[in-house]
Amino acid sequence: MVFAFLFSTPYFLFALKPEIISTLIIVFLLIFPLLGIIVLLLPYDPASKKIALSATPTLRYDERDIMFSRRRLKPGSERFETYYCNHPQKKKIDDAWRRKPGLLNPKARFYHPLYFSAAEASFDTVEYFHPHVRPNPSAEKKVIEPTVATAFIKDWLTRSGAHSVGVTLLRDYHFYSHRGRQEPYGAEIYREHEFAIVFTVEMNKTMVDFAPKSPTILESADQYLRAGMLAVKLTQFIGRLGYEARAHIDGNYQVVCPLVARDAGLGELGRMGLLMTPELGPRVRIGVVTTDLPLATDRYQPDRSVIDFCRKCKKCAESCPAKAIPYEDRQYDAVGLRWKINHEACFSYWCTVGTDCARCIKVCPYSHPDNIMHGLVRTLIKRNVVARYLALKMDDVLYGRSNRGKNS
Repeated sequence: MVFAFLFSTPYFLFALKPEIISTLIIVFLLIFPLLGIIVLLLPYDPASKKIALSATPTLRYDERDIMFSRRRLKPGSERFETYYCNHPQKKKIDDAWRRKPGLLNPKARFYHPLYFSAAEASFDTVEYFHPHVRPNPSAEKKVIEPTVATAFIKDWLTRSGAHSVGVTLLRDYHFYSHRGRQEPYGAEIYREHEFAIVFTVEMNKTMVDFAPKSPTILESADQYLRAGMLAVKLTQFIGRLGYEARAHIDGNYQVVCPLVARDAGLGELGRMGLLMTPELGPRVRIGVVTTDLPLATDRYQPDRSVIDFCRKCKKCAESCPAKAIPYEDRQYDAVGLRWKINHEACFSYWCTVGTDCARCIKVCPYSHPDNIMHGLVRTLIKRNVVARYLALKMDDVLYGRSNRGKNS
């Protein structure tokens, strides 16, 4: 409202006292806004053309190395001793966060009896789905045109609460190399299916805006539950058609969800290491179902504008309480060209506050509500490098650089 008042003042002055404004100023007042609109609407984006795309990963993640797997290791057990014998450099780091209260612990900084109990209830319910992630298919296979099956599944999932749905061919790098959270622990993971159906579910903006306090982990848990329910329901449907299917849900994954979602055309990977969707940014949770049901695949469409915006923005890095998000540009490693997150620092902060933080999701300019105004901004920054600079500055003015807000 302040900007609207300031920029409209000269026009009101002209209407009230036309004699006080020269012809030159009148011409400027008429032409300058028009030129500004034209500049922003033009598809002008030389910066994005220079941005390199991530190479195909040559290394698969070992699930035993991720923080959620290391969290399950019980001190004194044979599995514990074997892991740290093979990875001695991780022992000191992990001992430090093990001394902290931990996720959803009553002694954690942001403990709330209602929110924490409700979040645990949702996570517990997800575990009820674990025995049902791979149903036995019917003996008779129903032959369905791939495009028809794909269209039906996308429509069904969307009506059931999914925000976006995509399909991709599975690649070896989509999978973890070895099991870390499910038995048999350490077993090698193989690609069994040809296709992956990937979908996102929206996290409520109001709840995310409490990050890193307790309402956020409740919202996170609820959306993991919703994604799990949709994934298991989809596998039951595919099984009834006579085809193999496996749901990949919280605590029981064999795939790296953001990589599969990116290749299914659902978004790009941003600075915080999460999937950046076109309408909701990182404010989503992901569900995956792998299957041998023939499907029509979508295509990964690289969005260099997202990479360019993340390079300029750095809000998530500045706002991260754990300083786990890098400030520097993407780096090459065996997993590709990416921003490498310090997962140990991130998880250590979680163990202090008792929640899964989500500050990075909260402050991301792409996380704003999917309404007409923000939709227009997203369209402009996708096409125009000048619009990206202006959008970032305006976001700083309207929402603040750190965007801590009243709930932080």
